[in-house]
Amino acid sequence: MNTPQAFTSLRGWLRHLAATDRLALIRPGVALTHELAAIAKRLDGTQAALFPQPGGHPMPVVSGFMSRRAWIAEAMGVPDAQLLQRFRAAAERPLPWREVARDAAPAQQVVHPFGEGEGDIRTLLPIPTHSEHDNGPYITAGLVIARNPKTGVQNVSINRIQIQGRDRLGVLILPRHLHAFFAAAEAQGQALDVAIVIGVDPLTALASQAIAALDCDELEIAGALHGAPLPVVKCTTNQVRVPAEAEIVIEGRILPNVREPEGPFGEFPKYYSAREEREVIVIDAVTHRRDPVFHTIVPAEMEHLLLGAIPREATLLAHLQRSFPNVSDVHLSVGGVARYHLHVQMKKTREGQAKNVILGAFGGHYDLKQVIVVDEDVNVHDPAEVEWAVATRFQADRDLVVIAGAQGSALDPSTSSAFADNKPPLEWQGFGAKMGLDATKPIRSSEHVFTRVRIPGEIDVDLATAVTATGTAALAGTSLEQA
Repeated sequence: MNTPQAFTSLRGWLRHLAATDRLALIRPGVALTHELAAIAKRLDGTQAALFPQPGGHPMPVVSGFMSRRAWIAEAMGVPDAQLLQRFRAAAERPLPWREVARDAAPAQQVVHPFGEGEGDIRTLLPIPTHSEHDNGPYITAGLVIARNPKTGVQNVSINRIQIQGRDRLGVLILPRHLHAFFAAAEAQGQALDVAIVIGVDPLTALASQAIAALDCDELEIAGALHGAPLPVVKCTTNQVRVPAEAEIVIEGRILPNVREPEGPFGEFPKYYSAREEREVIVIDAVTHRRDPVFHTIVPAEMEHLLLGAIPREATLLAHLQRSFPNVSDVHLSVGGVARYHLHVQMKKTREGQAKNVILGAFGGHYDLKQVIVVDEDVNVHDPAEVEWAVATRFQADRDLVVIAGAQGSALDPSTSSAFADNKPPLEWQGFGAKMGLDATKPIRSSEHVFTRVRIPGEIDVDLATAVTATGTAALAGTSLEQA
């Protein structure tokens, strides 16, 4: 197994995928509008896709290089089963980053100033239009880095970013840390300096999605995942520090008291978000490596879902185990868009425990909409196993928990259906209900009532030696060979 140190840049990881036959080179010149995303989607979870000269642009585009859990574990240098524990350890023991000089930062090998009439993001970068009703090109894999105006500590997040003009971007900011930073700056009538980083290694991208405390810099979690402080460099036009190995960095400011229409855009729930007034970023400069690679994430596909799921799973597992040490595993299901539906595995020792775990999980992240708790004999990563537990161990009148009038995800379209034109006021966005299912068996029951049917030796069967022939050859020499 490779050590995490081996993959400190996007291009290093791409070389590894190429060497292991997991990178597909696409024919040159595919269209940036829809065609690129369509091809990447078809390859999702099987191979990463590298697009040379997309739309005739000299800069290549890559997508799908984190589209399997096993690949992410591989980048960490751990088995799949240790993925959450490794991320949790890094989040709990971050490593301060190491600042390097500009000449030691590939991310600033080329600098494009954006001044009065200078620079055009629309031609500088090959930015795709992904879905049918998207309102134009979107940056979908940009790590937005900002500094807390009060403390100077950074935050990293991934936000969808719409191209509005040559130096103007629309951005969706949900009520999390970046929103708090901008609100503090805007209250003083000031812009918030930001950097949008495109093209980083898998572990730095994953760290950006950590559910961390307000003043925890996710770049320090990235360093812990790598096992060494992450090299960063100061932006050329502001004080934000960015990964020195990044492919592309857009430097800019979120403007105070300015909102412009943004959307619609096909989001991770596999629906479009509405066109609404959103915050605006003005670009001050773009820096990049020589011969950079542009990374795009196809919305709602596995690369998108896993980036959000794995950090949330690690955080939720740690959160639950503080109060319930008998919780052993969690999984955000793909069917629940890797955000809304959580499966929890536990060893129940008292009746009523599972309901407490349900309530504890909802307190771990407001996006959660449904929690299913199962026993330790149920694999939470197997949807069929979880459904079987619900079918055989759950009764709605006894085991159902419903919480009405709770905050949920603003991107869940079902929360807006009660409002005219499906457009609730800001304060009502995400308002809905939550449901928990206790699918655990009773601690005491009659003999074998809840004993799983198993066949002795089934796990040890070696089919390679047990099966001697298949097809028509299987009938040779038997009474079934002839009619």
